[in-house]
Parts: sequence; C-alpha cells; structure tokens
Amino acid sequence: MNGYDRRTEPACPRLVARESPYTAVRVVDLDLDEPGELRSPGGPGPIEPDGRVLALARLHGHPLGVVTVTGRPGDAAGLRQALVDAVHRELAGAVAGHRAADARELAARELADGELPGGDAAGARPCRLPRARVLRDPPAISVVVATRNRAGALRHCLDSLLRTGYPHLEVLVVDNAPADDSAEALVRGRYQGRVRYLREPVAGLARAHNRALAEATGRIIAFTDDDTLVDPEWPAAIAEAFAASDRIGCVTGLILPAELETRGQADLQRHGGYDKGFTARAWSLADPPCDPLFPFNAGRFGSGANMAFRTALLRRIGGFDPATGTGTAARGGDDLLGFFRTLVAGATLAYQPDAIVWHRPSRSRGALPAQAFGYGAGFGAFLAAAVANEPGMLPALARRLPRGVHYAATRRRGAAGPDGGWSGRLTLLEVQGLLYGPLGYLRSRYRTHRPPDGS
Repeated sequence: MNGYDRRTEPACPRLVARESPYTAVRVVDLDLDEPGELRSPGGPGPIEPDGRVLALARLHGHPLGVVTVTGRPGDAAGLRQALVDAVHRELAGAVAGHRAADARELAARELADGELPGGDAAGARPCRLPRARVLRDPPAISVVVATRNRAGALRHCLDSLLRTGYPHLEVLVVDNAPADDSAEALVRGRYQGRVRYLREPVAGLARAHNRALAEATGRIIAFTDDDTLVDPEWPAAIAEAFAASDRIGCVTGLILPAELETRGQADLQRHGGYDKGFTARAWSLADPPCDPLFPFNAGRFGSGANMAFRTALLRRIGGFDPATGTGTAARGGDDLLGFFRTLVAGATLAYQPDAIVWHRPSRSRGALPAQAFGYGAGFGAFLAAAVANEPGMLPALARRLPRGVHYAATRRRGAAGPDGGWSGRLTLLEVQGLLYGPLGYLRSRYRTHRPPDGS
C-alpha cells in the first residue's frame, strides 16, 4: 500500500535520558516551521520552559522524533536554539526525508489543482498544506472517551478534542459504572450540545466501548482515554490514513507522554512506554512481516488510547469482547483483540504517527508494578480471547508460540536498562501476569455469560 513502510520496525529513541533516567523533564512540542515557539502537549498557546526539556520535533506538522536538552534558567531563546540544533544534529536524516516527501506532495497537489509547483519567488521551502484542505470530503468521525470517576482529567481531554476544529466530529463520553455523577454534570454543563453523554452501568472498558459503538453515527469510530490530550490534527490524520486505501480497517497512532516529571513516570516510560515510533507502517495477513508471532503480536500495532476503526467493520466483527478490558478479571486485551480480529477479517491495519495522542502517566512509582502485571495479564487474556473468538486460528498460534516466546525473551534480554534489578522484577511481574491472563479471561467470560440471577 502506497505511503506505508513494511520494513522491520525501527528502534525508537528512548524518551528518558540514559545518563539520568529519573531526572524530571518538561515535555514540549516544537515545529521547525516555528522554531521560536514551544507549546505544551496538546496545548493552545506558547510556553517558555527552562531546565531539562524533552521536545517532540516536527517538520510541517509531521513528527520526526524526540530530543532532550538542558537549558539555563531565564534563557528561553537559548533553549529554543539548543533544541533546534539538537534536531538538525540527531534527526538530520528524518528532516531531509520529510523535506523531500513534502516537496513531492505539494507539487503533486498543485498540479492536481492546475497550479504550477514550487515555492515563492524567493525560493522558500514548500509549506505543508493543512489536512483540512487535503481532505476534500472529510468523513464523519465519532470519538469515544470512556471514563470512570476522573472528571478533572476528562475535562482536559474533551477540551483538547474540541480544539481540533475537525468539521465532522461527534464526541461521545461513556461513564462506566461511576461512583458519582461528576462526569455527567461536567458533560451536561460545560459541553451541552457539543458532547453526548452515555452511561454503561456494568464495569468494563470493552462494555463501555460497545455502548458507544451502538450509538455512533460516524463512518469512522475513534477511541482515546480520559487521561489523554489529543493533538489538534489527530482526527484529520486518522481520516487521511483511512483515505489511503479502502482496505484499511483500523488505524493506530503515536502515543507520547504528556509529562515526565516524577521518578514513577520516568520508570513507566522506560519500562513500558506506548510509543511505536515515527515511521508509518501497515500490516495484513496477505503481506505478513518477518515476525514469528504475527498476527498474535498485537501489542506492536498500537494501543487502545489511540485507535480508530471503520465503524461498519467493527460492528461486523461484533465490537469488543466484553470479557476483556480494564475493569474485568481479564485486566485488558480488548484493544489487542480488536486489532487481531481486524486482520483476521481480511482488512489492513495501519500505524499513522501523524495521529498523535499525549498520555498522562501515573505520577506514583508504586503504580508501576501493577501496570507491569496488567500488561502481561492483558496479553495473556488477549491470546485466550483470540482462540475463543477465532478458533480457526488455534493451529497458527500453536505453530508460532514456541518461536515467539524465544524471540520475545531474546529481545527482552537485549533491552535491559541501567536499573537491571528493578527492570528484572517488573519483567517477572509481566510473566506472572501473562500466566494469569488466560485464567482471568475465563473468569471474566464466565461472569459475562452467567445468568442475571447468578444461577
């Protein structure tokens, strides 16, 4: 498929400096088109940070990678220049590649519009056209935000969504087994007429997503979490990815930390960050990659905090398995199963790094062990659910599992970080979670299908 790289996934730069993994950093957004301005993740206005700063570097809006520098207090201009210098030094190949690709893209669009290609009379480099102009018929997108007892975080997420200005955006909040009415009061008060409020009384992220799937009106349905901030061009980047091919059934995107200010956040990012890199890729059963676990390595494809499906396809495959997901005994796996079933249905899954979501990781280091166990449990639950929902794939899993386990173990040994003891304990928790996952899924499946009276 044109526009996507099927090569083996590139190594991604770490988001925490190796020499000082627990040093607090300020996360910022830098576009080389406006080098004199830094922005907060998903934020509406410029900021002037100092100290240690990690920047997402972009060119014409496209993400290139991340760089880290340390500025002097009160020298905002010096910090900005140091970041620009770091981008040209550390990401020179990505900058050159995007400049060439953008020039070709702009020339093609100008020719299609009957105009002459090229920059202005002074020979200025071509600027990237806004996606709103590129998408001649933007599809309606329904965005689903499931929430539970986090009205404060939800407000920031919804504000970022409504700032996107996408022309056909339906926003649905699903309040999942809430302890109070704070989320409902927020939506019906602050966002009356702009956000739809739904309530799902039974706990479980998959149930909440299915509740929204039944109500959504958009041709595309996108999902994010209540503790995220979406990039202003997130919906348009998703739409652009789907427009590349009718065979694309699911699109995932780049997830970056919105803050790395505590040791717990740094540990979480170093051990299990969500980012999948800065190269667009695509997967399908018709053109499988060289990975011994494919298509059961669904965690490589993306994460549930930044995923979108063709609504008709997601409904056709039955939505999300209600026995999976956060809030159930399975602990997770709902997003992975959705990716897997998309592929089994014959569709292509595309990763679009231009579709950016900023995630707010837990500030407490004590949350990391539970998170590590949850990662493993979710993957184990996904494998069990994959066989339960697609029994015809069991022989394929049996063939791949021994080689896949060896491959994963080898990669884990090679990725050992500077804090080996701590990382080793977290890896053990992941393995324990992986072993628990199938049992958790079976327990959740039993509860899901148990008669209402418990008999």
